[in-house]
Amino acid sequence: MGPTNLNDTPVVMTLLIVNAIGFLAYMLLGPAMIIHFGLWPLGAEGMRPGLSGGIPGFEFWQLVSYGFLHGGLLHLFVNMFALWMFGTALESFWGSRPFLTFYLVCLVGAGVIQLMVATMAVDSGSVYPTVGASGAVFGILLGFAMMFPNQQLMLLFPPIPLKAKYFVVLYGAFELYAGVTGSMSGVAHFAHLGGMAFGLLMIMYWRGNLPIKPERRLMR
Repeated sequence: MGPTNLNDTPVVMTLLIVNAIGFLAYMLLGPAMIIHFGLWPLGAEGMRPGLSGGIPGFEFWQLVSYGFLHGGLLHLFVNMFALWMFGTALESFWGSRPFLTFYLVCLVGAGVIQLMVATMAVDSGSVYPTVGASGAVFGILLGFAMMFPNQQLMLLFPPIPLKAKYFVVLYGAFELYAGVTGSMSGVAHFAHLGGMAFGLLMIMYWRGNLPIKPERRLMR
């Protein structure tokens, strides 16, 4: 299954555009964008971890705004490529409104998990913002694997084909290991896992597998 034409997937196209605008704003305005729209932990008010203007503290809008900022061009490209590659398939399969709901649930859910982890680190003097759409993208990756479990994906290292369901399990296990051991500490591993977890809960809800039932089942 290849990517769908972006004209047929307006939510994915809009998300790509908004993320590009967010990156350009960061390039033009600098650290001020991270200070006000990045996801900051609780209890960090007044601290100044190398950013001019200090930290205004956590605000609820940061649970959404952080997902439209990226710290570098590679960070942006990797997330947007995955959004285009897998998000178009899901939007075509589910429809635009359910896909947008799923994306936002994964984004906010990932932010909540990362907020908890980052807040626990404040007591040790570690204060850092979280930015990027990776949590939502990992939710999309999980959704793709659940909707198209036998779709073949080609790994880069090593270059071998692997079914989507196995790819997600292996990647999720790697993220958990990296998060617990603290390896690759510049990556928000628990945000990635949070996006996957909330994506799974959303799909289970739509399928009627949770105690709270939807008005109508969206998926098989």
